[in-house]
Amino acid sequence: MLIDGPLLLIGCGKMGGALLQGWLDRGLPGSSVTVVDPSARASYMGVYRDQGVVTLETLAEVPKDFSPVLVMFAVKPQMIDSTIGEYRRFVRSETVFLSVVAGKKISFFEEKLGKGVAVIRTMPNTPAAVSRGMTVLFANQNVDENQQAACGELMAAVGEIAWLDQEEHIDAVTGVSGSGPAYIFFMAECLAQAGIDAGLPEALARKLADTTVSGAGELIHQSKESPSQLRINVTSPNGTTQAALEVLMSEDGLQPLVTKAVAAATSRSRELS
Repeated sequence: MLIDGPLLLIGCGKMGGALLQGWLDRGLPGSSVTVVDPSARASYMGVYRDQGVVTLETLAEVPKDFSPVLVMFAVKPQMIDSTIGEYRRFVRSETVFLSVVAGKKISFFEEKLGKGVAVIRTMPNTPAAVSRGMTVLFANQNVDENQQAACGELMAAVGEIAWLDQEEHIDAVTGVSGSGPAYIFFMAECLAQAGIDAGLPEALARKLADTTVSGAGELIHQSKESPSQLRINVTSPNGTTQAALEVLMSEDGLQPLVTKAVAAATSRSRELS
């Protein structure tokens, strides 16, 4: 991988762990990664230690002369407010700070770490846990081309990536892809309940719904055709699918609800920022 030097990962929960495993699977030497997480001694972290990853419970345990080329924050927003100043010790021109912390703008890191710091803000989503994530990134003016390429590669280890040229777009990204998996999960719930209401046994209805949603998603992923065309392909004139779509595509159907939901998530993202 493009990272050439020590990497410091702050937080190894669901997102941090998914990223770390993706890096290791891509060939990043475990010995180049140091993890700081309160659960560093837990037994489940042993799989990382077995691959050479250094796991520490606190930042105080990191050697004073440790000079990472990348510091990644993968913690909850409330966990970084009181500790961000401790990371000033790692600020140098060769170091880039990569954040997956929700709601924390580039300006937060520049204020706490220094105006000259290189920072990349990202918005990943939970399918990263199965290497099918979508991550959008925004870099400040202090990030050089090599740092940008290396960070893009790191995030691509768990799915697709896209770069933004305006940080304010991250709020809308949050509304579409950051929160988006929850909408799809709820769609599966609704589809299953509709099957139950139509008389199907609960277990069968849930299996049909879950498999249909995941299968349709995989078809979108693999097909060269757009979702609109795929929909058209399975809609026979005057058939069962058309009858259902006439309800979903009506003026008060699914699209207005989804638009309203994304707008609400986008607005909340702005408030949190």
